[in-house]
Amino acid sequence: MEAKEWNIEIFIDEDDADQVTTARAVLHAGDASTRHESVAHARRNPHDRAVPQIGDELAAGRALSDLAAKLIEDGAEDVAQFAAPSSSRAR
Repeated sequence: MEAKEWNIEIFIDEDDADQVTTARAVLHAGDASTRHESVAHARRNPHDRAVPQIGDELAAGRALSDLAAKLIEDGAEDVAQFAAPSSSRAR
């Protein structure tokens, strides 16, 4: 059985006012041609205390969630592409 390694890098940036955190999740799926990227944001209510870790967690989690949705969609499209048409399936 072949072992594969996929890597995800997460880049996090905060605006100067510490109110918006942006996370970019980049998946490198082993071969140079497979790469996905998702971007997500977390916004702090101006009345809330600044706790940068919360924005980091929310933005990164949202970016990873979007990345997961993209991978699931890719898998579903691949299944549909490789599935035999219903008229040619054995009965």
